[in-house]
Amino acid sequence: MQCLCSGEQLIGDEMPQSPESLATRDYSASGYSSRVEEGEPRVDRGNIEEAESSLREGICLNYEEARALLGRLEYQRGNIEAALHVFEGIDVGAIVPKMKLSIARRVERSRRRSRSDVTPPPMSMHAVSLLLEAIFLKAKSLQDLKRFKEAAESCKVVLDTVESALPEGMPENFGADCKLQETLSKALELLPELWKQLGLYQEAISSYRRALINHWNLEPEPLANIQKEFAIFLLYGGTDASPPNLRSQMEASFIPKNNLEEAILLLLILLRKFSLNRIKWDPSIIDHLTFALSMSGGFLSLANQIEEFLPGVLQREDRWYTLSLCYLAEGLDGVSLNLLKKLLSSRERPDCVRALLLASKICGEDKNLAQEGTYYAQRVLTSLKRKSVECQILESVANCLMGVSLSTQSRHAESDSERVTKQSEALQAFEAAEKFTGDNDIEIIYRISLENAEQRRLEVALDYAKGLLKMEGGSSIRGWILLARVLSAQKRFSDAEMVLDAALEQTGKWDHGRLLKTKAKVQVAKSQYKNAIETYTRLLAVLQVRSKCFGVGKRLLKGEDDDRSLEMETWHDLAHVYMSMSQWRDAEVCLLKSKAINPCSASRWHATGALYEAKGQNAEALKAFSNALEIEPTHAPSLVSMAAILRQSGGRSLAAARSFLSEALKHDTTDFSAWFNLGLVYKEDKGSLNEALECFQAAVLLQETAPVESFRSK
Repeated sequence: MQCLCSGEQLIGDEMPQSPESLATRDYSASGYSSRVEEGEPRVDRGNIEEAESSLREGICLNYEEARALLGRLEYQRGNIEAALHVFEGIDVGAIVPKMKLSIARRVERSRRRSRSDVTPPPMSMHAVSLLLEAIFLKAKSLQDLKRFKEAAESCKVVLDTVESALPEGMPENFGADCKLQETLSKALELLPELWKQLGLYQEAISSYRRALINHWNLEPEPLANIQKEFAIFLLYGGTDASPPNLRSQMEASFIPKNNLEEAILLLLILLRKFSLNRIKWDPSIIDHLTFALSMSGGFLSLANQIEEFLPGVLQREDRWYTLSLCYLAEGLDGVSLNLLKKLLSSRERPDCVRALLLASKICGEDKNLAQEGTYYAQRVLTSLKRKSVECQILESVANCLMGVSLSTQSRHAESDSERVTKQSEALQAFEAAEKFTGDNDIEIIYRISLENAEQRRLEVALDYAKGLLKMEGGSSIRGWILLARVLSAQKRFSDAEMVLDAALEQTGKWDHGRLLKTKAKVQVAKSQYKNAIETYTRLLAVLQVRSKCFGVGKRLLKGEDDDRSLEMETWHDLAHVYMSMSQWRDAEVCLLKSKAINPCSASRWHATGALYEAKGQNAEALKAFSNALEIEPTHAPSLVSMAAILRQSGGRSLAAARSFLSEALKHDTTDFSAWFNLGLVYKEDKGSLNEALECFQAAVLLQETAPVESFRSK
């Protein structure tokens, strides 16, 4: 060990002097030279002194190189502190300039045909590789000892040294005959991790981008690992990354504007590499990409990527099911259902429970497919029973979905007896679902409360709504709104407004839109028109701020489309409020605002017709209602308003009015206005007084329990 203290060279007794040191020989992964094979057993069994004795047998090394080699041996044995003690004896400041010069001259020498005019480098590339590895292992040792800042500084020395020596990037096959490339790859992966452990996330982001933007000539797998880790950090790291400032870029090239876009770009690059067989398949890539594209609303992009996968990458069941989810999220319910039907065919997986449940969910809310939704839910229950599988959660979900389908069928039943039967079966299905979960499933409690509310069992609905709000802890606006609607159906408008005020205090400002809309309707029901106008104005301000904050390109789960729809509804509601106050000019302004959003809206034409009707211009009102029905033939308010004007004309118009009202009730049997107008039509017909009486009774009953807005209104 005398050489380590004096800094002199160790020279083998029988070896001729050479400008090259021990580091000019290649070393195996275990850290030994190919020329000391006979000494290897002694190194494995001995300590540092034994290693030095072996190295003396025929090789030479200087002070720093000896410490680099011996430190590596200690690190490989797990003696972290001893290895660090050896590494700290290396004068990094003195060797870094030599290493830079050696790397630069090696590149210059390889580029020139004649090497005689190139000054030899002060170090061989093996020596440079050995010393850079020592600096990297020092960083690893410091990391193991939780000295992250020092570790990051040491790791950064490795990268700075190579980058300053090769400003144009690493040449092809440079350092292939030594461990330089391997050390460089490990350092590029380690540095961002060290910054993250220090909590310096912006430094970590810069390190990731440095590794990806600069030309390090990395192997495909290490580079892919860095890209994946960076994408994961961007998605889940909890810090905002500013857009990358590229030194050079192609004209019109894409530059990500936020974390989500940059992560998606990285993950798509990884998928492209896999499709070109450049890297091995990593299933976690598609998991992270699914999350990222879901958060950005890019479900069709995700579907396109999945469809490009080669056979065998995903199982057929996973492929079709994931594609179905993508198309369902994009609103392409028909495409999604067709994929599920293919999966559920007799040649594939007819008993795939998750596919059956998703198919039932798609069909359940559609009046034309509700019966099919019941069929899929029943198949789940039958499959579980046949397989003797006791899974209360799956049975609960299947019963809940069956209840949804039965409830949809009841609302569109052709006869009263069928409607009552379906309503009873729906409640039974929901109650069966509740038994399996023990009142712990929020969705089931919500569905039971909603179904009871629609069947005008308001006390039961109120109890479940209160229980739902308690279970959710006030975190979901739908619980608050349902409770307020039930209270409004009980004509407890002040209580409903208090509930909504509490909701506005306990929820985030971005969730205030629907709450403010319901509050304004409650105020209208209380004839507090000025307060309602103030509430609607506040709602419009929230929507305006949301649009400015989120902007284009940050659509989250179609939130932008929902906001536009809510804004249009708000202008229509405001127009009706001004009509109630006979402020025609203000109502017209509101309708102009709505027209700028969507000129072909059935609800806008209905509001326009209502304004004409309020002003006594029935002919213009009829035209407006006709335009609404041309856009949406089943628009119930326009059907009722059209029938009301036709009824006033009498004569042959009564038959047309009756037809419009019957069509309106076919789509919404709880519309008390339709029942009332139908009663008036029957009253005009002298021979139908009994039918008129029944209609009036239904209208009174429904009006007494009518909420300020539909229980199912979104």
